[in-house]
Amino acid sequence: MKKYLLVILFLFFSSSALFAQQKLLSYDDVKYLLHINLNSADTFLIAKGYTLQKKDDKKKTRKYTLATTSGSYVNLTNRTDGRRVFMELETNEPGQYNLIYNSIAQYVDAQASAPDMQAFKVKDLGMIYVMVNDVTPYNPLRRLYTIQIASEAGITSYD
Repeated sequence: MKKYLLVILFLFFSSSALFAQQKLLSYDDVKYLLHINLNSADTFLIAKGYTLQKKDDKKKTRKYTLATTSGSYVNLTNRTDGRRVFMELETNEPGQYNLIYNSIAQYVDAQASAPDMQAFKVKDLGMIYVMVNDVTPYNPLRRLYTIQIASEAGITSYD
């Protein structure tokens, strides 16, 4: 009986950990967001648990925030330039960085790195620039990740 209880508890905690990761953005989510217009992005991101912080129709920008229970955050800014969508993720959640990094690993065509920045040319997506900075007050477990995503010229959002 105790074995069954332990197995059920293990499945519960592992499923809740996997369910919690669904709120973070992966390669497929980013690819989807780059191909759709901003109104559809609203619906998609709100369904994932993000809240719309700022909407500027004149500049065609939208800012979303996802607050997690551990005190970390994910700020996402979408900007439309014509029919192309540009994204910027600012987060102190290492899981978001790891999810993006691991999900694009099989699609990377080229990469370059400098001490403060990594750049990836990703197949069917565009360029991803990752900047990692220390946070203040200094904490070796927390870093500030800024991930900028610029789609290829051929990738445009549809209306």
